[in-house]
Amino acid sequence: MNHKILLVEDETAISDMVKGQFVKEGFEVVPAFDGEEALEIFARDTFDLILLDLMLPKLDGMEFLKIIREKSMVPVLIMSAKDGDLDKALGLGFGADDYIAKPFSMIELTARVKAAIRRATHYSTTEQKQETQLLTVGELTLDLDNFSLRKRGQEVKLTAKEFQILKLFLSHPSRVYTKAQIYSFVWEDEYYGDENVINVHMRRLREKIEDDPSSPKYIKTLWGIGYKLGEF
Repeated sequence: MNHKILLVEDETAISDMVKGQFVKEGFEVVPAFDGEEALEIFARDTFDLILLDLMLPKLDGMEFLKIIREKSMVPVLIMSAKDGDLDKALGLGFGADDYIAKPFSMIELTARVKAAIRRATHYSTTEQKQETQLLTVGELTLDLDNFSLRKRGQEVKLTAKEFQILKLFLSHPSRVYTKAQIYSFVWEDEYYGDENVINVHMRRLREKIEDDPSSPKYIKTLWGIGYKLGEF
């Protein structure tokens, strides 16, 4: 079965280049050149992944992502020429799965797209077959069957990546993880050295689970090494 990609990019030259590459790889690619057109296409079709530029006419990439996340968890890979932390934080906070800065190599983009689709397929087929299991630490209870988190009995909404990161730490409470290891286990892909992807996810996860994110007790930072679960 050919995988279908929605390519949302307003620069024709980039759109044509990316589409050509993925068509050669056997993908079906549907291009959109502004946010409103992308919404219309998304509403009437089903896609395995969205490649999304942030700077779009009519409706920008952030608004587009926010709208579709209300109804779909389709993998989204952000492409942007702006390399600031703000864009990454906002994009990932709205539920994007990954980020690649322009200019990018087609080899890296292709690898990331294939990995994202592979992760999404694995997540929907394998994870849902697990027996009901709860992981508890402190005031947090992670339900592996229902993909949910509760803190003091109250539900805490996590993105898929935040859930997988927390599951990693709760499943191996004594282990220290480097950023490269976290990326390898959660993204199931080669680590490209972009620390901001990990930093943004970790910061937003802490904002949701910690009483004081600036002084975390659940996920501790070991400076120069990585992260580990706090002791309870």
